[in-house]
Amino acid sequence: MSFTDKVVLVTGASSGIGRAVAEAFAKRGAHLAITGRDETNLSKVKDNCEESGDGEVLPILVDFFDIAAVEHVVPKVVEKFKRLDILINNAGTAKIGNLMTSTVDDFDFHFTVNVKAMFILSKSAMPYLEASHGNIVNVSSIAGPHVIDNVLMYGMSKAAVDYFTKSTAKECAPKNVRVNSVNPSVVRTNIGRLFGATPEQEEAFYEQISQNHPIGRLGTVEEIASAILFLASEESAWTTGNCFLMDGGRSLVTN
Repeated sequence: MSFTDKVVLVTGASSGIGRAVAEAFAKRGAHLAITGRDETNLSKVKDNCEESGDGEVLPILVDFFDIAAVEHVVPKVVEKFKRLDILINNAGTAKIGNLMTSTVDDFDFHFTVNVKAMFILSKSAMPYLEASHGNIVNVSSIAGPHVIDNVLMYGMSKAAVDYFTKSTAKECAPKNVRVNSVNPSVVRTNIGRLFGATPEQEEAFYEQISQNHPIGRLGTVEEIASAILFLASEESAWTTGNCFLMDGGRSLVTN
C-alpha cells in the first residue's frame, strides 16, 4: 500500500495505536498531521516519521477535552498542506466505572473526547475529503458491539462511534467518501495509566486478559495499524460502513 503525497491526519498519535498508525503511514510516503497532548512524545513521533519517510510532518499539540482547540485542528492541517485525504479518528480515553460508580463528569469526559471531538473533526474535514475522494477511519472498540464489565461510559461512547461510522458512511457514500472503523479488543498500550494502574497491575491485567482470547495472546498496535491502513487504502475502495472487529476471538466466548 502506497500513500505517497496523501495528506493524513492522525489524532492521538503521541503513543499507542496512534503512534503506530502515524509511523506506518510515514513509511508509505504520506504527509502527516499528528495530534497529541504530550509534547515530548509527540515530538518523538514526529522525528520517527521524518526519519522513516519522505513526507512532511505537522505536529499539533491539543487536548481533545478542549473542544475549542479541537475546532482549530483541521484548519491548521489545510493551511499547511492545502488538502486532506485521510482522517484517522484515534484519540480517545477510558476510565473504569459502572452505573453506580460512574458520575456525570465521567459521562461528559468520555463523550467529549471519544464522540464530540470526533464529530467536530469529521464535519470540519468533510469538504476537503469530498474534494479528494478521501476517507475516514475511526478507532472504536470491542466494547462498542459487546458488553465489557465495568467500562460503562467507555462502552457507551464506543457504541456511539460505531453508529456514527455506519450513519456517516451511508450519508457520504454518494460523495465518494468512505467511513469505516476498527474495533480492537485489548492491545498493549499505556491506556492502563488512564485507569490509574501501576506498571505491575497493568502487566497482571494483560496476563489475565490474554487468556480470554482464544487465539492465545493480545493484539499489537502494529496489527491494528495494518488494518487501519488497509481500510484507508485503495485496496478497500469498495468497503464502507464496516466496523472491523479485531479481537483474537474474544467475542466468540462468553467468559
